[in-house]
Parts: sequence; C-alpha cells; structure tokens
Amino acid sequence: MAALVGLPLTRRQRDVDGRLQLSYWLRTAEGAEEVLIDGEQSVAFIRSDDCAAAEPLISDLKGCSLRPLSLQSLAHEPVSGLYASNLADWHEALGRLQQAGIGLMEEDIRAVDRYLIERGIFAGARVVQSQTVDGGASSTCANTRLVRDDFIPGLRMLSLDIETTLRADRILSIALQCGDQEVVLFNGPIAAGEQILPCAGERALLQALMQQVRSMDPDLLIGWNVIGFDLRVLEQRARTLGIRLCLGRDDQPLRVEQSQTGRWFARLNGRLVLDGIDTLKGATWHFERYGLEFVARELLGRGKLIHNPSDRGEEIQRLYREEPLALARYNLEDCHLVTDIFHKAELVPYLLQRARLTGLALDKVGGSSQAFDNLYLPRLHRAGYVAPEYASGQGDLEVPGGFVMDSRPGLYRHVLVLDFKSLYPSIIRSFQIDPLGLALGTRGDAPSEALVPGFHHAIFDRRHALLPRIIERLWQARDQAKQDGNSALSQAIKIQMNACYGVLGSKVCRFFDQRLSGSITLRGHQILQQTAEHIEATWGHTVIYGDTDSVFVWLGDDWPDTSRDTHAYGEQLARELNQWWRTQLRERFDLDSALELQYEAHYSRFLMPRMRHSEKGSKKRYAGLKRDSDGEQLVFRGLESVRTDWTPLARQFQQELYALIFHDEPWHAMLKQRVEAVFAGQHDAELVYRRRIRQPLEAYTRNRPPHVRAAQQLENHRREQGLPSYYAVGDSVAYLMTVNGPEPEELLRSPIDYQHYVDKQLLPVADSILPFLGESFAKLVAPQIDLF
Repeated sequence: MAALVGLPLTRRQRDVDGRLQLSYWLRTAEGAEEVLIDGEQSVAFIRSDDCAAAEPLISDLKGCSLRPLSLQSLAHEPVSGLYASNLADWHEALGRLQQAGIGLMEEDIRAVDRYLIERGIFAGARVVQSQTVDGGASSTCANTRLVRDDFIPGLRMLSLDIETTLRADRILSIALQCGDQEVVLFNGPIAAGEQILPCAGERALLQALMQQVRSMDPDLLIGWNVIGFDLRVLEQRARTLGIRLCLGRDDQPLRVEQSQTGRWFARLNGRLVLDGIDTLKGATWHFERYGLEFVARELLGRGKLIHNPSDRGEEIQRLYREEPLALARYNLEDCHLVTDIFHKAELVPYLLQRARLTGLALDKVGGSSQAFDNLYLPRLHRAGYVAPEYASGQGDLEVPGGFVMDSRPGLYRHVLVLDFKSLYPSIIRSFQIDPLGLALGTRGDAPSEALVPGFHHAIFDRRHALLPRIIERLWQARDQAKQDGNSALSQAIKIQMNACYGVLGSKVCRFFDQRLSGSITLRGHQILQQTAEHIEATWGHTVIYGDTDSVFVWLGDDWPDTSRDTHAYGEQLARELNQWWRTQLRERFDLDSALELQYEAHYSRFLMPRMRHSEKGSKKRYAGLKRDSDGEQLVFRGLESVRTDWTPLARQFQQELYALIFHDEPWHAMLKQRVEAVFAGQHDAELVYRRRIRQPLEAYTRNRPPHVRAAQQLENHRREQGLPSYYAVGDSVAYLMTVNGPEPEELLRSPIDYQHYVDKQLLPVADSILPFLGESFAKLVAPQIDLF
C-alpha cells in the first residue's frame, strides 16, 4: 500500500462508529482502490472574542471543541478553531452557532475537500502508511494519509444511452460503449449477436446493465443529458421494480438528485459521470444549439441515424416494434457520437489539466469560486490569516463592467485591432490587487512606499499580496503550455486566470468585495482611455472604438497599403505602447508593468454600425474583412450573422451582402433577387426562428413572446394526443411567423407571412450598412414588394 499512487475520482465523508471517516476512490495504474482516512476533523473559525458565547452552546457536544490559534481574520482579529470529530456533532454545532448570530469563517468547506486543499493535492496522490509502535513491535493498526503526486492515469470511458417509450415509463434498450467493447441490451425478443443481448423484461435488462458495467469497469460514465434523463430514468425504473441499481465500484445504489437551481447530480462511488453538454460548455465550446444531432454534425460531420427531431420519438417506437435491429444500431450510434465528441473536443484532457491546475473534481460543473479557494486559501493560512465570513465584503459601491467606448459609426478602410493580453489578470499582477493586500493596506500602519492605490478608497500592501503571485505562476504556465502545444492546459489556465477577477465581484465568492473588483474594472477603463488618447496624440490615428481590452485604430481610407507592411506597423504600435505603459507605471507607481498589448488584426474593410433608430454608434456590434497571412476572412461580432435568434435567411443574406460591399462588387441585383425569392417561397427552409425557453411555459404570464406561444401550441397538441410534455427549461423552440402569428415548425398549418421576413429580417440587415453608401433598402425593393 505504501507505493499506491492514483488520481482521486470520487470523495465522500461519513461517520463510522461515531468518528469522521474520509473516503477517496483512487484510480491507479492497475485499477481503482478505495482509501479510507480516519482521525481527521471538520474545521471552521470564529473570532476569539466570540468564544465565551460559543462554548456554552456546544459544551454538550462531545465531539466538538474550541481552540485558540495563532491566526487572525482579515479584520485583524484573533480567531479560534472550531473542531469536530464527527459530522453529527459538527452540523449540530454549526446550526446552534448560526442561530445565535455568531459569525463563522470557512465553515462551508467539507473536511474531505479541505484535506486535499491544505496538502496541495490537486490531482495525483500517493498513499503513505505509517505503523504505530507498541511494546517494541509494529501494531496492526496503520495511519493512512495522502501526499501530493504528479501521477495522472489513463481513464476508461463508458458511453451510455437509453431508449424509452414516449412517456419514459419503460426502457426499450440500453447501449454501452467502452473502447472496443460495445453492447446493446434489448428489452424483448431480438436476434442475439456479438453486440446485442436480448433481455426478458426490464428487471433482466437492469441486472444485465449492472453486470456489463462491472465487467467493463469504467472510470467515467459519459452521455448526452446522461444525468437528467438516462440515469434519472434508470434510477426511477429500478426503484419501481425494487432493484438496487449499483453502478459504482461499491455496493451502494445509484442516486440521482436535483438541486434547487434545477441541475441534476448523480451519486456514484468510484466512478464519475460527465454530461456532454455541461462539459462542452465548461470547456468554453459554443454552439448555436446543444442537441446531440446539431453538435455531432458541427464537430464530426455526421449525426444521428434518425435525423428529424420532430418525429424521432414516434420513429423509435416503430423501430422497436418492427425493426429492432435498426433501433439497436441507432441506440449504439448515439454512444459512438458522444464518445467521438469527447475525443474530438479533447474534453477529458481538458478536465485533467483543470484538475491539476485548480484541484476541481473532474465532474465539477462551474466551480470558479471553489477553484479560487483551492489556490488562495492554503497561501492565506500560511500567511497567518483565515478567510472572511462568506461574501461579507463591501457591496454598496457602483462598480461598472468592462469598458465600452462610444463608437464612431461608419464604413472604413484599414482598421487595426490592438488587444491587451489577459487584461484583468495583468491588472491584478501590475497593481498588486489582492484580498490580503487590501486588508493590510487599509489597516494604516504600512510604510507609504509599500502601498499601491486602487479605487473606491482601496489601498494594497504590495509586500503581502498573494493573488498577483498566483496569477504570475499561472501566466508562466500558460506561456509554457502554448510553447508545448498543450491546448487543453492553455485553455484551462486562461479560464482560471479570468475567473480570478470574476469571482471577486460575485457574491458566490467568500472574498467578494467591490473595492477589489472595482479596482480591476476601473483601472481597465483608465488603461483603455489613456491608450486611445496616446494613440491619437502621438500617431495621429483615430480610435473609432474600444471594448473591454481592445482598441480599434483607423489608419485612414487612404492608407498606403501597397507600400507599407500594415502587419509590421501594427506590431510596432503594440511594442511602443507597451514601452510607454512600462514607463508610466514605473514613474507613477514604482511598479513593474505586466500589461501586454498585442497586434491582433488588420481589417481592410470595417463596419461600425449605428444603433437602430439612432445616429449614435453601436456597441459590441461590428463586422469586417480581416486580412492575415492565410488570406481574407469575414468576421461578425454581435450582428445578425452570429446571433441564434435570427433566421438562417437573415444570416446568409448578411454574409453575402457584406462580402459584396466589402469587396467593392455589385450588390443591387442580389438584394432584389433575394426579396423576390422570399415571396416566391424559395427560401422557406431558411425562415425558421429558434429561441430558447428561459423559464417554464406557465411562468410566462404578462409577456408571451412568439416562441412561447408557438411552444404552447405544440404542448397543447401533444396533451390532446396523450403524449408527454415536449419542452423543458433551456430547450430551443423552432417556429415560423405565419399570417396567423407564430406556429411551431412541427405544426405549421397557416401560410407563411413573407412580408414579415422582408420587414423584420432582411431590412434590418441591409439598413445596418446601406446608409453608409447613401442607399436605402425600402427604396430599392419597393417596386418588387408591390408585385406581391
């Protein structure tokens, strides 16, 4: 056991014989093994001045104690530790102290998590056992502990997918794929084969499922909505049939639970469950829709074996009755799609790198605040301090978001984009922004040369700042990851560095204080404004827009593009601005600048549109023809072409119209032909709107937008047919606008309102650019419209 090294997959804490026990399932090179650790305690902190009031409240709890510590709060008050040797007394003690109004610090950190955090165990762990000595001979009782190790094992991944009746009240088949092993468990008669196992009823089906999972022995269970649907249905059917559905590595049954926010969680010991949708989003993959069919076609170039989602449910029922082998193939192909998506997007390597970087469990969704804790708390404790009461910092200040400059609308030639690399993390590094630094800087006893001013009366003591050092190490690690071509690690570091700002401005973080977040964003505003002013004063170029960390520099329509290397000029601008900022920070604050401005792009044509019904320039909306060594590329930001709530008609029209205008090619004929084709019904397939339901349909009472009305029509129809509800919160509704209003794509009955699409889809797209050419969509197409 002394040489056992592995990756903690799952962790839990429980009371055994009245004592706290920590359990970690480690994935080793040979397999998986549970490691049990006894003798640890749950820990929280209170102000030492509160001990006199707290002690009588917990005196009857034998497992609890209070101890003075050589630590203090960020308010510079001595603190004492509240310790509990079992969970029952721990939760009782917390309840009593909270009811009495006694402030608690770090009480929400579970012992099973704190054990790893304080030892720096973010990913790999090594098991160490030391024997106690009794009478000169080794005792049979070993003291087990974990220490940090860099070991990362290969993980076995099992893709799971089920097919059910329309009401999900009976399971028809279960497909499993784990590497080269794959099988379809079929409920009923079917030709048995190497990949197909017939089962006589659901009870036999679930028993076979447990046997297959034990045989394949995966570390990860993956699927598409695998927790909220597949595992939830499996658990419900097992409970109905009186079966203990044990899919973990012990004898505990599967538990599927839903949080107050609506998120589903699966509880297994020794195996992790990863939902494809959540994992993609967490790794910052963005898709117009997150259905398996859509994502698979975008990433893999292929989709499900039944393509039409509107009749997929009924088709599955037909295949079950008439073509069971076809259903088995369909079921198994869904598993293949999920597995291939995980491989293509490198999701597991990303999660492993995230774990090594932040200590987050592989199945943790979100977790920015917890990752911050994992990185920051051990360093804070070693500095002699504990975290404040949860989100107790100053919160009544006006803190703006990222800087967005008023734009100068127009159709331009030759615009350069200069972008600050990781602006907010670089501000934290440069200006020493830090929770501990704020506590010590505002105390009033630090020498003036150690202080760095912030905003909202924040002052930071640069001598004790912890966060800038954390950011610097992450920054260096990301640069190395880029050099090594490790895209998964680079992406994980980028996300975490940016999250270090985000959590400080959010009440989900225990270090929330608007003096911290305000000192970051307001400094960002200052940096962008001064950068723009310096460009205009020194080089004479006009800055037409600025957004969060970028400035858009217009070189002039008469820029001699053929006689000067524009890319080299952009890089020169960035170098000289970086040197200017280094000088500014050294002279004004005696600080080393970590600000790094980069030349990002050259747009040979660039549109900054106006706000609708206004002469003012828009924000976060632009388009351009980008030039680089690979050629030209049309880029859209915030416009119809990249917005999923606009129809394919509008998006395709915008791309074609802008491309013609940006290349100075004739465009009038295309515009008029497009209008004629719409009225002729030649673009009906491109008229579908897709919008997401943000709350239950019944919650839309005062305002019922078109997609909600369309969804309700389909729900009413299904109810009349005796079918279950089709839509859930987060689902996308596909509908068209007809002469009788919005109708769902699946129940289209009325003629399409083509005038609506011309007025609401084509006209806004065209009139975002045509006025800069002295043209008007309405005047150009009026004769065509009169014909219909």
